[in-house]
This record gives sequence, structure tokens and C-alpha cells, in this order.
Amino acid sequence: MFQFSSNTLSINVQLSKLIKTFILAVLILFSTLSYAQKLEGTIHYVKTENIAKKMAVLDYLSKQSIEVFTYSYTHVYGMGNESKNYSILYLNATQTKYEDTEENDRVYGYQKTDYTITRDFSKQTLHDIIEVLGKTYIIEDSLRAPKWIIMNEMKEIAGHICMNAFYDDTLKKQKVVAWYALDIPIGGGPERYFGLPGLMLEVDINDGALVITADRINLKKLTTELNFPKKAKGKKIKEKDYIAILRKQITENINQNHPLFEGLRY
Repeated sequence: MFQFSSNTLSINVQLSKLIKTFILAVLILFSTLSYAQKLEGTIHYVKTENIAKKMAVLDYLSKQSIEVFTYSYTHVYGMGNESKNYSILYLNATQTKYEDTEENDRVYGYQKTDYTITRDFSKQTLHDIIEVLGKTYIIEDSLRAPKWIIMNEMKEIAGHICMNAFYDDTLKKQKVVAWYALDIPIGGGPERYFGLPGLMLEVDINDGALVITADRINLKKLTTELNFPKKAKGKKIKEKDYIAILRKQITENINQNHPLFEGLRY
């Protein structure tokens, strides 16, 4: 007869647990990969902009200047203290395309500008069409993600459990907090944000100055091409050139005692 010691049984139990854990991990991995390969659809975002909170962080402006600019934005331009605009993200397993929709709030002097943001994560490239102060630029470059700091908070957004991360945008003087869904395994998001382990379903800039939240998620076959428009018109530049354009305008705004975001997309 065979006899087993308690040590042998303990080792066998531990080995069995390790094998089960390994098998479960492999199943989860293949499940995620399979899901990612089938991933396709649209994410509809609501963008809520708060003028008072945007102005509150501009510490280089006097209290009187902040009051004047706030009044101009909320009353003269008819924006109100809070406005809502809408955008859409198209995605598949390797690409995203983001743009504004036609249902945005209308204010005095409003005119839709060129803004199409595309990401190809398989090629690690970006192709963006962005209008700045009446000039359209085509930005073509490789992807370089911000240095996100992953946090451990969780919350539900549009039926998906999300975790959060943040980074500080020193150019625009913004703290950017993003909430990303691990069960949608593509590193894109609204606006030009990317670089997290899952799709960003919410982005909060400067504690509520601008909050972009997923309102509707439709994961189904797309009827829209995600490739960069072949007939796009504009001046071709690199990412560093675009940053230089932003820095120049922000510096001019500050020197003229205007809100640093004036004339720019927040």
C-alpha cells in the first residue's frame, strides 16, 4: 500500500490551487483577447463645462478681471455658467476616431471648427485634424502617452466598473483625472486623451471645470470608416509643433491678462 505524509498532501493541495489559478488566469486572458478582437462600436459623451470653475484657477488675473470675463462668457456670449456639448468616439479593436456632434449647445458667434482625433494603437500613430484660431492643422506623429499615475478608486459609469488615474498638464495648468473601464481593453478616450489600460469613460479637468462623461455605449458593428480622411486639408505638422502653437497662444493670453484658454479648446 502507498502511504502519503501530511507534507505530501499539503504540497499536492498547493499545487492543485496553483494549477487552477493558472488555468483561470489563462481563461481570463483569452476571454479578454477574444473580446478585444470583436470590440467595435460607438461611445457618446456629454461634455459639461463650468465657466466659474475654469476662471477660478487663473491666479494671475485680478478678482475684477475674473468677474469681467466671467460676465462676458455667461451673459454677453450667452453661454451661461454651465453648458453642455456632445461628442462621439468610434472604436474597433485597434483604432479610435473622436469628433464633435451637431447637437452641441449654440451660443452667440458659435461656429463648428475642424476637430477629428484618430488613434491607431496597432501602429502606435496619431492623425489629428485640429483648427486653432482659424487655421487648420493636420498632426501626424507617433503616440507618446502622458505619464498617468494609476489610483485605486472605483466607480460605475454607464454600466461599467471603472478605475481612475491622473496626470498634471503643466502647459495648460490642468489636473486631468480619467476613469477607465478594464472590460473595454483599448487605450483610447475622449478628446486627445489616451494611454490607460482600458477605454476612458470619463475625464474630469480641474475638479469639474470640464467633465466629459460617457452617456451611451453601443458596442455593435460600425458603419463608419475609422481611417484618416484622405482629402483632409490643412498644414501638416508634428506633435511638437502643435504644442509650440499652444504654448505661444497661452503665453500671449497670459501676457495680455486674458484667460489662458481663450481661443483654444479647453
